[in-house]
Amino acid sequence: MKGNTINVLFVCLGNICRSPMAEAIFHYQAAERGLDKHFEVDSCGTGAYHLGTEPDHRTLTVLTRHGISTKHRGRQLAEEDFNHYHHLIAMDHQNLSHMRQHCQNPALWPKLELMRAYDTEQPGADVPDPYYGDMRDFEAVYALLVQSCSHLLQTLALRYELPLHNA
Repeated sequence: MKGNTINVLFVCLGNICRSPMAEAIFHYQAAERGLDKHFEVDSCGTGAYHLGTEPDHRTLTVLTRHGISTKHRGRQLAEEDFNHYHHLIAMDHQNLSHMRQHCQNPALWPKLELMRAYDTEQPGADVPDPYYGDMRDFEAVYALLVQSCSHLLQTLALRYELPLHNA
């Protein structure tokens, strides 16, 4: 993969809270370290609830508070995503299960991972869905995603021998 683009797809249920937040954070962190040119980053949902819509206003508020922007529009996971993306990162175990059900080729399942597999405090835990919560819940998810995205970026930079610079 050295010298090529690494394709990363973040996946949640509706693609308006967690996965677009993870996409924006990962892109921001990669840009801070001068690595954004090495990545194609996107997000999607397992459900078709919010196709073409922007992220939840609370997601946008939290990202803006932290100096991060996004122009993402909601989309649903598609069969071609399994071939196009090198890493498909699920926000929770239910998303991961839906991805496995949707993927026609079990040989591609090793590409499917949990976001918090990259969390040093609770590896493998779910990223909680803040949709029915308040701004504190969105901020808590932001904090989890910052940590997990940072470790994911470091892991991929080492795996693909990218020059990792601290921000």
